This record gives sequence, C-alpha cells and structure tokens, in this order.
Amino acid sequence: MHRSLINLILSLTLLESAIPAALATPQRAPDKDVTCEILVVGGGLAGAAAAYESLLAGRTVCLTEITDWVGGQISSQGVSALDERGTQRERLVYPRGYLKLRERISSYYGTLNPGKCWVSEVCFIPRDGNKLLFSMLKDAAAQGKGTLKWFPNTVIKELEITPPLTGEVGQQIQSAIAIQHRQAPGTPPVNTEPLSQTIEDSYRYENSPRFEKQIIRFVHLKSAKTTQQTQPAPDWYVVDATETGELIALADVPYRLGVDPRSAFNPSSSSTTDNPYCTQGFTYTFAMQATSFPRINTAPMFYFKYAPYYSYELKRLASFPLVFTYRRIWSDGTGNPDKFGGLEFTSPVPGDISMQNWTWGNDYRPGTSADNLILDREQLQSTGQLTPGGWMGGLRTDSLRDAEQIAQGYFYWLVAGKTDSQLGPDVKKPQPNNRYLTGLDSPMGTVHGLSKYPYIREARRIIGRPSYGYSDGFTISEIDISRHNYRDDYYKKTLPPDIYSRLWTFLAGWETPAVLSGKLSPDQVKSRSRSRIYPDSVGIGHYAIDFHPCMAMTPPELPGNKDFPGERQGASAAYPFEIPLRAMIPQKIDNMLVAGKTIATSHIAAAAYRVHSYEWSAGAAAATTADFALKQGIMPYQLVDKLPQRGLQLEALQRQLEENDNPTAFPGASIFNENWDNWR
Repeated sequence: MHRSLINLILSLTLLESAIPAALATPQRAPDKDVTCEILVVGGGLAGAAAAYESLLAGRTVCLTEITDWVGGQISSQGVSALDERGTQRERLVYPRGYLKLRERISSYYGTLNPGKCWVSEVCFIPRDGNKLLFSMLKDAAAQGKGTLKWFPNTVIKELEITPPLTGEVGQQIQSAIAIQHRQAPGTPPVNTEPLSQTIEDSYRYENSPRFEKQIIRFVHLKSAKTTQQTQPAPDWYVVDATETGELIALADVPYRLGVDPRSAFNPSSSSTTDNPYCTQGFTYTFAMQATSFPRINTAPMFYFKYAPYYSYELKRLASFPLVFTYRRIWSDGTGNPDKFGGLEFTSPVPGDISMQNWTWGNDYRPGTSADNLILDREQLQSTGQLTPGGWMGGLRTDSLRDAEQIAQGYFYWLVAGKTDSQLGPDVKKPQPNNRYLTGLDSPMGTVHGLSKYPYIREARRIIGRPSYGYSDGFTISEIDISRHNYRDDYYKKTLPPDIYSRLWTFLAGWETPAVLSGKLSPDQVKSRSRSRIYPDSVGIGHYAIDFHPCMAMTPPELPGNKDFPGERQGASAAYPFEIPLRAMIPQKIDNMLVAGKTIATSHIAAAAYRVHSYEWSAGAAAATTADFALKQGIMPYQLVDKLPQRGLQLEALQRQLEENDNPTAFPGASIFNENWDNWR
C-alpha cells in the first residue's frame, strides 16, 4: 500500500471525526432481523468460550466482533503467549475448551511453543490463533447440533430494553441493533488503517467513502416458558464479552471504572477516593523479525514525542536478545543457549519472529480525565453517547491514536534507539538486523502491522446485585485472592486503626465468627492461606495480581513521568481463585450476563481476573448458565438469591459445569483447607 494513499485516507478520516458523534449517526431502519437464543457480543476468548459451550449445548448463537478475527487476546490483540501459572498448568486444571485449544495449537505446530519464548510454555502466531479457534467453533456446532451465526466487523449500536413490569421485576433486552461494515467498492481492504482511524466510522449508521454498512437487529427465538413466580422468563440471553464493557455502559447498569477507595477490602488501593481515570495500561502489539543483514529503518515523524518514554525498565532485563525472545512467537530452533539476568533462552536467529508487549515500550498508560481511554458515565453523558443513537463505542479516539504511535515508535527505539528513560546512558544499543512485519498475511493481519485491537487489561466492571454480606452490591475484592502479608508495616501505618482491625476480621476465614463474637482478637488472627471460597462458584482462574499502572501526569509520555503513586502496592502473588456467579449478573437487567474483564471485581482484583484461561472459564460459565436458565425457565439471579444457602437448582448448574469438564473449584478447595502455599 503506497504511503500517499494511506495519507489520503487519514485526511478524510480526520475530516469525518470533526462531526459530533450524536449528530453523525442518524437512526436507520434495520436491513434484516437475525434470531438467536444466545447473543454473545465480543469475540475475544470469553466470547469464544461462551459460543463454544452454547454450540455444544445445541443453541443458536449469534457472535459479534468488532474485528474480523475471533480470539481476542490470542489473535486480534496479538497477545498469543498464554499467561498461565505453573501448578495449574502442570495439573491441567482448565476448562475443556481451553484444553482443546492447547491441543489444537500443539497438533498444528507439533509443539505448544513454536516460538520458544520464555514467558510462557505456549507462544504462537496470532493469525493461526484465529484460524484454530474458529475451527473449534465450527466443530462444536457440528458436535452439539448448534447453529453459529458469525458477524465479524460488527458493533452494537443500540439496545431495546423493556421497562420493569412491576417494582419487583427487572428489565430485559428485547433486541440489539448492530452495524456491520465491509470495504466500499474501490477502496483499500479492511485492516489497512489502524483502529483509531476507523472506529468512529464503524459506529455510524450511514455508509461512508470507506465502508458499506448493513444494519442488523438481533432478536430472540420465541418461547412460552415462565418462572414459578409467573414472571416472564427470558426467551434469550445476551452476554457482554466485550473488551471494555460496552453493553454495561450502553445499558447503563451500575458499574465501576478505575481505582476503588482504600478500605478493609482493598487495603492496597492507591487512593482514598474513587479514581475512574486510572485504569491499567493498554497495548497495541506488533510483530518483528530478525534478519541476516542490517535494515534501514526510518524514524516515524512522531518518534521524538515518545522517545523520552522508552526503556528496558530494569537492569536485569536490559538485553535486546532477552526482550526479543520474551514473547518470541516463531523460531526454527537453531539459536544457541543464552542467559541474561539469571534468565535462560535461546538466542534469536534470522527468521525468528517476536511479538512485542512491553510496559515501558508499547504500553500506553493514560490516567487523567484529559486522556483516559475508557470513558466513564459522566464523560459518556457529556459526549451524547447515552442518548438514543449516540453510542460510539465509549472510547477516546485520540488515546487510541497515541497508543498506536507509541507502539510504532517503540519498534524504532528497539532497532535504532540509543537512550533509556529509566536506566540512563550507555544501556541501549541499536539492533538494525530486524524488520517490522506488515501486510494482510502478516502475523497481525494488518497493512499497518499493529494488532487489530489493543490488548485491554481493565474494563468497566459491573457492581453485582445486593446479596448476603454485600449490601452495596456484590464485588470480588483484593483480600479475597491476594497473598499479601497484611501485617507489613505499610498497612499498620497507612490504614486507620478501625479499618486495620476490620481487615483482620475479614482475613480470619472460617474463624471470623470467633473474631466477631470477641472470642478471638484481630491481633491473634492468622491470615487464611487461600482465596475466598464461594458457594456459587461457576469457574476458576489463577494468576498474579499484575499491574501496568497508569501514569501520574498527562500525557503519559511526558519526560520524567512516573507511575501513579501507590498503584504497584496492590501487586502480589494470588491464590487460585473462583468465579462466583454473582459476579456475572448485573443489576437491573435479567437476561444479560457478563464475562471476561467486566465481572464484578475491584480494580486490584481485576489485575488477576484478566488472563487467557480465566476468560475462557468465565465465558464457559456464562454460556452454561444461560443454557440452564432457558431450560429451567428461570432467571440467573434466582439461582443465587438465597445465598449463603445453596438451592437445588444452583447445585444442578454447578454439577452440569463439572460434568462438562468445566471446573468450578480447584482440587481440594474447602474453607477448612489452608494448604495452598505450594500453588504457584
């Protein structure tokens, strides 16, 4: 693609973006209706898992995705290095679909790790992740006699939500209006331009010089089932598996965004008040290839804007071969054994391909109201996105553009840079024997070379419904999963005495009643050495509470900028944890479930509930719950409204998950089992 043509397209896009969002998208009648029993919005790993299990259950599934690839992290976001913990991987305690995906990767390449990366035991090419996962969905449809209706390049624009019938009955989504786009005749193919240049166009009803649009209305397949309370049971379910929580914002259900106030539940929080603008950094990944001869690389015109940001970050990581092989996704295996900073790897050789995802490299970490990526409710209202027909995806386009630029600049820094923002002079050396991979047949499948969508680490997070012990709405908190030593002086000095005492009351585990009755002093409590056990668990996950913090000042690349103070305090190892059904049920709407990064967690807990196998487990749980609810003629909230006492139907749902090889707990999980120190 000639640079002049791309520049012309970018100029047209900038002109289009000057049109106010609400005025640029007049409502248009749907071109067709599409029926389904389960509508899954978002084709990432959670969405793919939801579709997979629904198809095995014989359901008619509509699956929409903003890009044209299924798989999210492993494909369109380019993070094709599976984040796994050692003990869970050794024992293969994963959902059946995730295990099947690992088997497909191994069979396709002859190994789980064709890249011989050292961050994971499973590193592969994103383009292949899409291909392998989509073949799994087709096989699941054939095996379960389900029907898959796949809608790539499709976004949800509006929801039709019924008003509550009585004061006790919730609302339901009756239909969803979507916009599907394809390239207009005589224009460059989709994936020529980066997302920042196309996202606003994709949410407008009208055709454009770039795209032709089809307006689709998703509706349910009719059924006559009712609940025992004679309330109308849903005819279908809608699963929000989007990367940023689009549907929960569009439906305007209660949710949180960013940092939670410091409390006994989240004692490591970086703020005493809400901070919705500080979410984890997001990343446009790209692929680069080692070459036999030096390449001539030209600095992008915006490079010097971002150059003060780039760094290897730590001296023990300040090695180009180490960084290249960190997430190497393809290698012929002829590299020699190498070692740096105590880490072992094989040296890169010509032809090796590396995917880049680096905190002080292509991470973009805005953290103020002037540059935050995911708009909060107040910002959505002020931009007209919560008015009928005004929804434009809920993201700040300028931040997407800046993230794309910082990623492309990072490649130039890797191959030609001579400065390091954190480690000083004489650390960074040029590495000219590398090239940036572009093209529709490249690992990322884009002309520009960046991932089709950024890797999103944190989304809008629902506030679950009020339940036993959670009068303000259910939420998974830091102390429910963290391995932190809360006797550390930091907590004694930082937390007020009453909050510190409450913290240890909550950490007492099964001894909590003794603390509350005064039989045991908080100072005598030995912190439990496991995560919280949930009676309504429908899935599992295990990963560290891992932070890529927002930056303190705007713009993020400002010379001398630092992490937002205190954000890394919450980082720690975590115990194997569970996914309670309550975390997946939003308030107000009875036929919507959430999966992936949008479940009810705190900011700190969300840093662990975001990796590949967890997303699959959450998606599988959402699909199984929807299928179960349709069969039983009930609503998901009715399965958990009598907790802590488990009803027969909740037990039946959990049994169905377990029988389908979708674990709801780790082996040996019990409130009396405190022996989890060996799970790494």
